[in-house]
Amino acid sequence: MVTDHATSRSMTVETASITDQQLKAMINEQLDELIQIRHDLHTHPELMFQEERTSGVVKTHLDAEGIQHVDGLAKGTGVLGYLPGDAGRAIGLRADMDALPILEKTGLPYASAHEGRMHACGHDGHTTILIGTAKILARIQREHGLPRPVTFLFQPAEEGGAGGDLMVQEGCLDGSLIGEPLENIFGLHGWPQTEQGAITTRVGPIMAESDRFEITIRGEGSHAAWPHGSRDPIIAANAILTALQSIVSRNTSPTDSVVISTTMFNAGTAFNVIPSEAKLAGTVRTIDGQVKARTIERMEQIVASIAAAHECTAELDYRHGYPVLVNDAEAVELLREAGVGTLGAQNVHDMVDPVMGGEDFAYFAREIPACFFGLGLIPRGSDSMPLLHQDTFDFNDAAIAHGIEIFCRLALRSA
Repeated sequence: MVTDHATSRSMTVETASITDQQLKAMINEQLDELIQIRHDLHTHPELMFQEERTSGVVKTHLDAEGIQHVDGLAKGTGVLGYLPGDAGRAIGLRADMDALPILEKTGLPYASAHEGRMHACGHDGHTTILIGTAKILARIQREHGLPRPVTFLFQPAEEGGAGGDLMVQEGCLDGSLIGEPLENIFGLHGWPQTEQGAITTRVGPIMAESDRFEITIRGEGSHAAWPHGSRDPIIAANAILTALQSIVSRNTSPTDSVVISTTMFNAGTAFNVIPSEAKLAGTVRTIDGQVKARTIERMEQIVASIAAAHECTAELDYRHGYPVLVNDAEAVELLREAGVGTLGAQNVHDMVDPVMGGEDFAYFAREIPACFFGLGLIPRGSDSMPLLHQDTFDFNDAAIAHGIEIFCRLALRSA
């Protein structure tokens, strides 16, 4: 669905004394090099807090453009770049850099050179887009000046390490490390459910709170030939696993959102032994705080009661994760205007419902007005593509220019 807001004025870049056509030309001049950068990053994926090579690539390109930066952030690999502007507080633009522990099966010439690690979430594309944005804005700053300062946040450890939270704690938003305090911040994510040449976003909650749980069930083991001598934790764990889904179907309003996914079940060491312990683990995703509280309460009741019914004991270890990512209305409107200027009103879509995935951009959005958006990746002529975290996923290079132009338009509007 095309948002009504997308029919508002197209954002121009006249504030920086360049035309829309000049901006597009500048980006096109850089594209071949940027695609090479993206492929290089894809070939050399690094897991959270280990992004040393990636951080080095970022710093090399910032240095080449004369962009001031602070490095060594967020346990060592985060980089904060800064370009001065004429007036006002800075705009923040963010990219995440880490890869996932997945064995790549794309068969690409530039596939991962490191077995068991790959850029299955597109952070190689995100980093490349922000590098490209920094290059373009640095050129504009040298030739024309910028209407406002720009801060570039290259963040490690989005995939479970809360690198965004660390960067907030270390002062990446308040101007204490470099430059001016940030007025607002924008982040993007490659979106394999949306067509290339389009973007999608929404006001309010856009990504869910992402929590983890582990349940340990203890019983009494025995020889498998004498099950009556056991208090079988596997049977109890099976019953708990099934009953947890009743929280979604019977304890949560159909108009509310909650996901409970049990993704690990570990028990036993031999085919002829009933073990004394079993473990379940998984994730809970929620949007509303009251729904979350009720979900935890019911999980505790189910785990304790069902374990007791099977003459076992059980413990629920519930770990709170990334908070809900909430988009600011004014920041979303700025993003929509930039999207219209780049892609046309027909390609700026409203996301109807929040996504139940987690995203640590939420930590930035808790501190200052923020907008997170999906950048369409489905190649032209295709109906679909591999999804995020699949071993055949690859970022669509054709979307790089769109991401850069949107980021540049956001930075070039008047302060």
